[in-house]
Amino acid sequence: MGYVGPAVARQLRTTFPDAVLHGFDNAYFAHCLTGAASLPEHALDSQFFGDVREITAEQLKGYDAVVQLAAVSNDPMGNKFEKVTDDINHESTTRLAKLASDAGVKNYVFASSCSVYGVASGPARREQDPVNPITAYAKSKIASELDLEALDTPMVVTCLRFATACGMSDRLRLDLVLNDFVACALSQGEITVLSDGSPWRPLIDTADMALAIEWAITRPASNGGKFLAVNVGSDDRNYQVRDLAKAVADAVPGTKVSINLDAPADSRSYKVDFGLYASLAPNHQPKVDLAESIKRLRDGLTRMGFTDTDFRSSQLMRLKVLERHMANGALNTDLRWTAI
Repeated sequence: MGYVGPAVARQLRTTFPDAVLHGFDNAYFAHCLTGAASLPEHALDSQFFGDVREITAEQLKGYDAVVQLAAVSNDPMGNKFEKVTDDINHESTTRLAKLASDAGVKNYVFASSCSVYGVASGPARREQDPVNPITAYAKSKIASELDLEALDTPMVVTCLRFATACGMSDRLRLDLVLNDFVACALSQGEITVLSDGSPWRPLIDTADMALAIEWAITRPASNGGKFLAVNVGSDDRNYQVRDLAKAVADAVPGTKVSINLDAPADSRSYKVDFGLYASLAPNHQPKVDLAESIKRLRDGLTRMGFTDTDFRSSQLMRLKVLERHMANGALNTDLRWTAI
């Protein structure tokens, strides 16, 4: 019930119309719907509510595949809730995999991130290159991968190192670089790039993340190995931030772009090589290019009547949603729901 989940539910229901699809979520962001014509979970057979840290082996019996999307999902949240980020993103991922294996699950899919490469100048990073996670979020992802690789299990485990997510969603987030730029263009007529615009970011649309998950839930061990960590995206979607700003400005006429040429270097810069994913999953390659991602965001926000110049304080920013839950006494500092 987050940013990527609606696209995954839609993709899996379309591809596997007769499958039993269940969701499990603690619903931090369930109310953050953005222009959805219906509840996205209508694509599922059932939606269960609970904390991934407390899921039981009994709840996992009977499933062929488990997709672990649950995470404290960006750097600002990871920095504010560092211990909880490790508990949810890392410890619960490892525990869930062990329980899934014991329950007879055949495929376990973990949503990892290319952010594990951190500061990475030089050639595009490949899976065998050293990692350099610099944030709590990135550190939780690589720690999970290492634990999953060490599991003694017949289960096929796939860690999808996703490029930076972007694109429209039934639960849109604007705390992502491309989404932020489109929101700025529509609400303010100006995009302010806080860096000098040179950092590299690989991008992937939520629709293409769902396509990769579809591939991973039925991947046999003969295609990549029993354990696989793979970069997911496409080589032609490595962009410098300034090029993203220009592409958005081109799609929203009249938008100014302001770049801070005197800004200190942004530590989050990396190009990624997606050749392995292209060879292993030729029928599940990304289909949504940059122009289409921008168009879907622009059109989706326009349909919503979006004009909020102060959107960085709104519920379209995930950290703000958590802070409001806490201010209302609904969440405690461990990000667990309280009885109110």
